[in-house]
Amino acid sequence: MAERPEKLLLLDTASLYFRAFFGVPESVRAPDGTPVNAVRGLLDMIARLVVDHRPGRLVACWDDDWRPAFRVEAIPSYKAHRVATPVPGTTGLEDVPAALAAQVPIIVEVLAALGIARVGVPGYEADDVIGTFVAREVARPAGERSAVDVVTGDRDLFQLVDDTVPVRVLYPVKGVKELEVVDVARLREKYAVASGPAYADMAALRGDPSDGLPGVPGIGEKTAAALVGRYGSLAGVLAARDAGDPGLTATQRRRLEEAADYLRVAPLVVRVASDAPVGNVDDRLPLTPVDPDALVALAGRWGLTSSVTRLLDALTSVA
Repeated sequence: MAERPEKLLLLDTASLYFRAFFGVPESVRAPDGTPVNAVRGLLDMIARLVVDHRPGRLVACWDDDWRPAFRVEAIPSYKAHRVATPVPGTTGLEDVPAALAAQVPIIVEVLAALGIARVGVPGYEADDVIGTFVAREVARPAGERSAVDVVTGDRDLFQLVDDTVPVRVLYPVKGVKELEVVDVARLREKYAVASGPAYADMAALRGDPSDGLPGVPGIGEKTAAALVGRYGSLAGVLAARDAGDPGLTATQRRRLEEAADYLRVAPLVVRVASDAPVGNVDDRLPLTPVDPDALVALAGRWGLTSSVTRLLDALTSVA
C-alpha cells in the first residue's frame, strides 16, 4: 500500500454549507419532508475535494461564535447587520434561514459518525480555528510541514496564503467543481499585493461592507493595495501618515487621519487569530466510519444514502 498523503485540508464549514444550501434545490428532502439540501450538498463537496485533492488530514472548522466579543468590542458594527434579533449586552444570533438552521445538527451528527474532525472554539470564528491550524504548520520544521489547502468562500482567508509551507486557498467559483487556486502569484495578479499579510493590511484599509467594516472612506481596493505596496504594511502606511511623508497626497493623509480610530483597531478585527485554544486534534482522514451503525441510521432517516456512499467511496480511494 502506498504511503498516505499528508496534505491538510481545512474546511470553512459554514461557508460551504451556506453555498450548498443556496446551490442545491430545497426540494431535496428527507423521507419525512425535512429539507436536506445543505447536508447532501456539503457531503458531496467533501467527497469531491477528497478525490481531487487527496488529503491525508481533514478538519471541518466550525463557528462556535460567529461574531466574537473581542471583535465586536473593537468595532461594534462588525457583522451587526446579520444579527437576527439584537439583544442588549450580547452579540446576538445570526440570521440564518430556518430551513438551513434545521440542517446544521444533522451535519454535526453525520460528521461525527464518519469520524471527520469537527473543531470549533468558544469565542472564536472558524477563520480563527483555520488560522491556528495554519500557524501550527508554519511553526513546524521545514521538513515536517504539511501542505495546507483551505477551502472557503470567504476572501478574508486569503491573508493565510504562504508559498513556503505552502498554504493555498481553494475558493469556490461554482460549487467545488470549479475552484480558484489562490497562491501568492494569484494575490499579486488579482489584488496587486505581495503576500497574505499584505492582503490583510489592504483589506483593513479598504474595509468590507459585508462584514460591517467601514474601511477608510475614499480609499478603495486599488489605492489600498498601492499604499501597502509602497510602505510595506499597514504599520508602514500609518508611520508615513504620521511623518508627513510626501508619498502620500494631502487628501490621502487627511483620510487616514480622519480614520485613525478605526485604523487603530482594524487589525484586531481583520486578522485571523493564530493562537485559538484548539487543543490536540486527531485530524487524520478517516478511511472507514468510526460509527457505521449510526451512519447507516442517519443516512436512512434523512435520505442521505447516495451522498454518504459517495463520500465513503472517496475516503476509501485515498487509502
